[in-house]
Parts: sequence; C-alpha cells; structure tokens
Amino acid sequence: MKTTCFVAVMLVVYLVAPVAYSQTKEVPKFEVAAEFTTLERDDFTGKRTDPGFGARFTYNLNSVFSLETAAYLFPKECFVCDNPGRVTEFVGGVKVGKRFDNWGIFAKARPGVVHYSSDFGGFVSCLSLICPFPTEPFHPDKTHFAADLGGVVEFYPSKRIVTRFDAGDTIIHFSRRTQNGQVFNPVTQQFDPFLFIRPERTTNNFQFMASVGFRF
Repeated sequence: MKTTCFVAVMLVVYLVAPVAYSQTKEVPKFEVAAEFTTLERDDFTGKRTDPGFGARFTYNLNSVFSLETAAYLFPKECFVCDNPGRVTEFVGGVKVGKRFDNWGIFAKARPGVVHYSSDFGGFVSCLSLICPFPTEPFHPDKTHFAADLGGVVEFYPSKRIVTRFDAGDTIIHFSRRTQNGQVFNPVTQQFDPFLFIRPERTTNNFQFMASVGFRF
C-alpha cells in the first residue's frame, strides 16, 4: 500500500501538475468541510475498520496547488487493538493536481500525528489460568508521527459546493518504548506486573474519507 500511494503521488505531481499549471481559471481560495472517514487498525485477530468524523480547511493557492489541514476523531474505544483506545488524528500538508470544469483529481501528502487515548483504567483480564501473552494498561495517551498519502477526487456541483473522496495510506511510526504488563502466576494465583519492550515499527493503514464542503 505504501509503495502504491507513493507511485500515485509522483505520477500526479510530475505528469498532471505541469499541464494544470498552465490553466488560469480562478478557483475560490478557501474551503471548509465536514468529513466522514474510516481507518484500518491492527487488532489481535488481524485487521479491523473503525468509523470516524472530522473537519478540513483548505487554502487554494491556485488551480493546481493547495494547502490544507484536517482533524479526525475515531470515538469507538478498541480494547483488542494492538494500540488500544480511541484515535485522534491531526494532519496538514499539500494537495497537487488538475481541475476540470466540474471535477478534479489530485495527490495529497499530509504529515501529522496520531494520538491514542482511553478512559479505561484497568488491565485486560486473562481468560485462561496462564496468560498466553503479556497485557498492557489501557492508559495509552501516546502520540505518534504519521503521514497521510493518497489520492483525491473532487466534484463541483456549483461554484460554492465541493464534494470530495479520499483514499490512501495513513503511515504511523511507533517508536521503541517500554510498557507495563501483567501475567498470571499459577503458584500465587495472582497477576504479577512486569515491564516489556515494544520495538520500533511502522504500520500502513488504509483510510477512506468522504466530505461535503463550502468554498468561498
């Protein structure tokens, strides 16, 4: 997914953008939009997709280049995810592409951060007498670097209205960190705490967005 998004971005930037740059048609400078989104997450069984919502602000430099920032909240608290809790995402970057009369196609590159948080204050309970894996506390409250790379298709039903669909790869980098865990001790019949190290890693997560915005 990461390689595919990178290729798509480069094709749009180097093939589409030079042609679009010659256009002189004025576009509204500002856009605000409400967005629906879904984000793929890792859990203990594989992959899951969580719904969310957010808002976006875009400043169109011209018909080719735009600067934008967006924020998204995924309110469903995941207890079985590799990184548990709720997800909040903040990104900002560039959008580059070509506009036609009633629609446009673009590539986007928006670095930012992803934050994990939870209201749950306990540990995951083991279902067997001996825990097959360490469990971690649901106090993530951790922020990680991320990047939203992908493609965008827009439709302009009127001069002031824009509908937009995004699809891409949200790349999240997790640094090496030490976390608390617990394991069931069959001798004492209690859960013993211990520390374990989570290695540095980078994940690729498919993210889809759909929005309706107002241009002015």
